[in-house]
Amino acid sequence: MRPLIIGAGRGSRLKALTDGQPKAYASVGDRRILDWLLESLGGMGMDTPVFIGGYQIDMIRTDYPQLSFCHNQDWPNNNILASLFCAEEHMSDGFVCTYADILYRSSVVQRALDHQADIVLCVDIDWRQRYFERSQHPEEDAEKVVADGDRVTRIDRQMPSAEARGEYIGVAKFSQTGAACLREHYHRVRREFAGRQWKGGTTFEKAYLIHLFEEMLDQSVSFHMVATDGEYMEIDTEEDYALANERWPREFGGIDH
Repeated sequence: MRPLIIGAGRGSRLKALTDGQPKAYASVGDRRILDWLLESLGGMGMDTPVFIGGYQIDMIRTDYPQLSFCHNQDWPNNNILASLFCAEEHMSDGFVCTYADILYRSSVVQRALDHQADIVLCVDIDWRQRYFERSQHPEEDAEKVVADGDRVTRIDRQMPSAEARGEYIGVAKFSQTGAACLREHYHRVRREFAGRQWKGGTTFEKAYLIHLFEEMLDQSVSFHMVATDGEYMEIDTEEDYALANERWPREFGGIDH
């Protein structure tokens, strides 16, 4: 099973922090976000991580020669879904995908790997607590999840927050069967909507990954979830960056200690 790190975009909401470096290079404590991610993904018997890059990819290639790379050359004109499928050649044996601007403990990934379902989303069930201090990133923007037990029934940014069980953190596991299903639906939707408006008022090329998840749920594909129990932070804005530096090294500096 291969870890796929989706990190092609610039992260313009971090402003000067990404003027000359990738978003995943922003330091939390004494480590880059990317270093925290690699530590959280390590030690579970997975294959060499693949970094899906765009902005400043050559810098990452130089600094992390141990990684494999896929290049989203058109990153200014597309979005997370297109980035992920730049690494389609690495999906067939199953994979874990992760956004590159988040922090989480390795135990979160392990829970997803241990789950028997073919498609498993990592969901922060303590998500609304985190938004109290995030004035630059309101909870209306969260990728909200509704579930019946551990079975996901809906994922959507636009649902009322009170209806949501949690927030999809950007980490998901796909078995071989789950990966084949994802690829099948992606190519079906691309044939129908390439160059056209699709979900969320945007074109297929600008779609988020959760738009494909929505489509698959509409087609009765089975998604399950595991909970992070708050062991997660997103770094999307300067405010998020300050909060992460204040809390993450102190609370989770030893990852799972």
